[in-house]
Amino acid sequence: MKVTLSVIKADIGGYVGHSTVHPECKDVAIKELEKARRTGLIIDYRVAHAGDDLNLIMTHKLGEDNKKIHKLSWDIFCHATEVAKKLKLYGAGQDLLKSTFSGNVKGMGPGVAELQMEERKSEPVIVFMADKTEPGAWNFPLYKMFVDPFNTPGLIIDPNMESGFRFEVHDVMKSKKIFFDCPEEIYDLLAFIGAPGRYVVKHVFRRNDKLKAASSSTQRLRLIAGKYTGKDDPVMIVRAQHGLPAVGEVIEPFAFPYTVAGWMRGSHHGPFMPVSMEKANCTRFDGPPVVVALGFQLSEGHLVGPRDMFAGPAYDRARQRCNEIADYMRQQGPFEPHRLPLEDLEYTKMKDLMEKHKKRWKKI
Repeated sequence: MKVTLSVIKADIGGYVGHSTVHPECKDVAIKELEKARRTGLIIDYRVAHAGDDLNLIMTHKLGEDNKKIHKLSWDIFCHATEVAKKLKLYGAGQDLLKSTFSGNVKGMGPGVAELQMEERKSEPVIVFMADKTEPGAWNFPLYKMFVDPFNTPGLIIDPNMESGFRFEVHDVMKSKKIFFDCPEEIYDLLAFIGAPGRYVVKHVFRRNDKLKAASSSTQRLRLIAGKYTGKDDPVMIVRAQHGLPAVGEVIEPFAFPYTVAGWMRGSHHGPFMPVSMEKANCTRFDGPPVVVALGFQLSEGHLVGPRDMFAGPAYDRARQRCNEIADYMRQQGPFEPHRLPLEDLEYTKMKDLMEKHKKRWKKI
């Protein structure tokens, strides 16, 4: 039986400010997903959050990009937005950029990561959810998981990983894609994904049998709306074990507090902090950017779990270092590299400022 794991998210209103999701909004999602489970539309579900983003984790038999699953998600986000507006939550429905559903939530605001699979004898999956950052935030850890033997010794030890992995990379500015086979094309891959604002890893495949090992959301809100409406707050699914990176290898990259774009007003670089879902509440400077990892075992489409992978003390050191990095970055105020470069601010007030003052510039 082929099972599809769909993770679809949206910012439907922050409580308080951009901090977290109100319990009543999550209750709406639980109620409607339970109804969908009872009617057989979905097999199983979980409702989660990272910061102020509502995340719907669903399993079903309908495949990727299914209209019924996407319509279910869209309706839930709309109903949760109604609750958010009643409670006067901040930015209610800011990710819902269209007025009516058009058959697929892609291009409408919500972020989507989906992965169809034939369940293996044991099927561990990790669902990653982020807040206050962009889809390119997954480039670094995906490279570490599937290419770097210093992170993933299974690349050396496991014969089923010896053939390497294929990366599907999207140019989000020009809506194009390209594939890189690793390890042969490591340097070419890095030349592109080292610019995460434009080039984003969408899928990773095992080369020996084309098994899809990872899937991420690549939606860019500013490119859809033509203006700044909030960060994209991406999601990602990664399968583990049995010829793929072990669970410990999948979450290991986040022990290093690398920097990502986003944070306050989507206009600053900051450390990516691994946190438990319970503590995924953005506070300092509306952040810092956070990542939650929920682990599941799939069993005939049922979600066994979650295990909150960053909840334990093993990531305390990473969180401490994130706070130290946040101190350093914040002291730079509105100066780069804390503030994003000008080309990334074109969808904010900066574009209006450049237009306002263009006649005051004189030739040198």
